[in-house]
Amino acid sequence: MQISGRNKLTGKITELKTDGLVAQVKVNVESGTITALITKGASDELGLKQGDTVTALVKATSVMICK
Repeated sequence: MQISGRNKLTGKITELKTDGLVAQVKVNVESGTITALITKGASDELGLKQGDTVTALVKATSVMICK
């Protein structure tokens, strides 16, 4: 499958937690760790498990950091 997104980070799932309808997925990539919140349904449909190699696609119009 080809996609238009260019911000692709490939890594391994180091942690997968589900709570209700949400799954928290931690992916170890070359530059660190990415944490993504996805639906539990999406996680189940993809059959995600710890140790899987996945690609995170990042698409955002802005990023804000506040302190």
